[in-house]
Amino acid sequence: MAIKRQLGKLAAPPGFRQTLEDHGAELLAISAHHAERVADLPLHHRDPFDRLLVAQALEEGLTIVSGDAALAPYGVPLLW
Repeated sequence: MAIKRQLGKLAAPPGFRQTLEDHGAELLAISAHHAERVADLPLHHRDPFDRLLVAQALEEGLTIVSGDAALAPYGVPLLW
């Protein structure tokens, strides 16, 4: 989140992580399985961070909250 915020790709205020946790969001660590899954993904999306999110969602059976239509070809559940 910090990198996306610095790049201007995420409008999140300081302390956003804590806000998420306060509302019951569970933080997901990056595992070796997630990193390996990235290597198997086709290059539909060029952003390595977004590709890592896709890999995590696919590995963990999760939904990505995003308005980025470029993630749709991966077949990962999206919520916008």
